[in-house]
Amino acid sequence: MKIFLIFALALAACSAETYTTENDNFDITAVVADTEALRKLTNCFIDKGECDTVGAGFKEDLGEAVEQACKKCTDAQKHIFKHFIAGLKEKLPAENQAFRNKYDPQNKYFVALEEAVAKY
Repeated sequence: MKIFLIFALALAACSAETYTTENDNFDITAVVADTEALRKLTNCFIDKGECDTVGAGFKEDLGEAVEQACKKCTDAQKHIFKHFIAGLKEKLPAENQAFRNKYDPQNKYFVALEEAVAKY
C-alpha cells in the first residue's frame, strides 16, 4: 500500500510539472509586430540563425511542447505560442512551413497544439 501511495504522489507531481517560467513575461506582441524580430526568433527555432538567451530557452522545450500540445506550458507560454504561430502564418509563410516541417514533419501535432493554445 505504501508503494502505491508513493507512486500516486510521484505521478501527481509529474502531471503538475511545467516548463520554466523565466521567460513568461516575453513580449510576443512586440516580436510579431516586428517582422525582422519574428524572423530572427524563427530562424533560431529552425536552426537557420543564432539564438539569443530567450530564444534558446524556448527552443529547448519546443519539440516536446509541439508533440504534447503544450501540456507542460504555463498559461503565459500558451499565450506566447498562440501569438507566435499566428504571426508566423500571417507574416512569414515560408518560415512557418519550415517551422512546421522541423517540429511536425508528419503533420500529426499542430492541430492539437493550436486547439490547446486557442483560448490564450
